[in-house]
Amino acid sequence: MSRIGRLPISVPKGVEITIGTDDIKVKGPNGELHTPVCPLLDYELKDGTLTLTRKEDNRQSRSQHGLRRTLLSNAVKGVTEGFSKALEVIGVGYRVAVKGNMIELFVGFSHPVLVDLPDGIKAKVEGQILTLSGADKNQVGEMAARIRRIRKPEPYKGKGIKYVNETIRRKVGKSGGKK
Repeated sequence: MSRIGRLPISVPKGVEITIGTDDIKVKGPNGELHTPVCPLLDYELKDGTLTLTRKEDNRQSRSQHGLRRTLLSNAVKGVTEGFSKALEVIGVGYRVAVKGNMIELFVGFSHPVLVDLPDGIKAKVEGQILTLSGADKNQVGEMAARIRRIRKPEPYKGKGIKYVNETIRRKVGKSGGKK
């Protein structure tokens, strides 16, 4: 049995879960998320806990068991607490600004790079740190990766856009190896 899949999901107060034939709707204070239903699993909502059980014990249902439980758990956590990713802009003259639902990046190009934020994601800037937050974990992570891809951190000076908790392996320049 899947160690992750067999764990029950506790549904906090204020969260409403509707199990349909095609998808599961999770509605809470931060919004509404939809998760697709897997036909290989049974979903049971009872006394504020959601449990997933397999209909049969084959390879595909075993692999889906833990995945679907994690997706539902992320949806419940997203509509209650939300998810956030922090990016740091490092470099001389590099800066970031939020204008409405657009992010304006000045990262060494001859022009500012404008990035549209999708619905459900908010951005906040404090100095050189850009924080993205939203209810959908996948959407927040994908948006952070797209922004980081604009100017990846380089290994010599460390300039670029990096995650706050990311460490960059630094290289010695061409005159650094001589003695």
